[in-house]
Amino acid sequence: MATKWGIASSGLISHDFVNAISILPASDHQVVAVAARGLESAQKFANTFKIPKAYQGYDSLVSDPEVEVVYIGATNPAHFPIAKLMLEGGKHVLCEKPLCMNMKETTELVELARQKNLFLMEAIWSRCLPAYQAVENEIKKGTIGEVKNVFVTFGKKIEATRLHTKELGGGTVLDLGVYCVQLASLAMGKVAPKKVIAGGHLGPGGVDESTSATVLYSGNRTATLVTSSQVDLPDEAYIVGTKGTIKVCYPMWTPTEIETPGGTQSWVLPTGNILPFNYGNGGNMTFEAQHVRECLLDGLKESPLISLDETLIIAQIMQDIRTQAGVVYPQDG
Repeated sequence: MATKWGIASSGLISHDFVNAISILPASDHQVVAVAARGLESAQKFANTFKIPKAYQGYDSLVSDPEVEVVYIGATNPAHFPIAKLMLEGGKHVLCEKPLCMNMKETTELVELARQKNLFLMEAIWSRCLPAYQAVENEIKKGTIGEVKNVFVTFGKKIEATRLHTKELGGGTVLDLGVYCVQLASLAMGKVAPKKVIAGGHLGPGGVDESTSATVLYSGNRTATLVTSSQVDLPDEAYIVGTKGTIKVCYPMWTPTEIETPGGTQSWVLPTGNILPFNYGNGGNMTFEAQHVRECLLDGLKESPLISLDETLIIAQIMQDIRTQAGVVYPQDG
């Protein structure tokens, strides 16, 4: 039986997620409804992807008995209220990263999902990719020995209003830095760090345009994370161990190639989407959708690739970085 998806928000990332689902067998995945703040937007989205139902507002989506799991692709500040609504209504949730704006919201959402015994996953699609699973396997095999250092950057010249506006949940840490943080977390064994030392520069909108963070882990291990919306950084990652190095090639958040001491490993992007993607390597979102389906079929309430405990760790690191940079959101009050 197909996994039946509802889509919350009709923006660019939701477009890419549904476009990726179109690559997968219809016998496994069906998008049965889409909801947006405006009915016209929802209907346009539904027409584009031949989705049977379009709703204005999210209450109708949560009350639709056909919807099994909801993908949330709204702006950052809307993640928490929409996800809370869906969980309270008995729906499983895959929510775009960052899951929430801060630790307070993240903790409440995780506790609610566990209380309701529902599946909740932060949509860090990187973790579902063959490249990332290969990285984790190489580390576990001891290919590079004990991991001691991680160096990762994510920077793009981005002028999008949402990234520079506090009320829209802007800032490089939440949008770009989450990918750096999760990669460091993966390399360091998915444990909480001992300390975060960070700083950054704020733009006119009061959110970070660039940050640099040193994350200190037990065992004399260190991760260095750099973000920017002002310049194009290398957007690569290096995981350095006592016996060698793994390079996660550009684009490190959705790679198709890694370099290891044993040689280069590469993968081909999934193809067959019905429309062009808005973001690079969008076909890789198929792995995320399929992973959620497999979790639901197995009766899991958390992803083994990105657990809710690790989501809490990632949220705390991001909060530490952006607050040390001087960013305070309305949700922090």
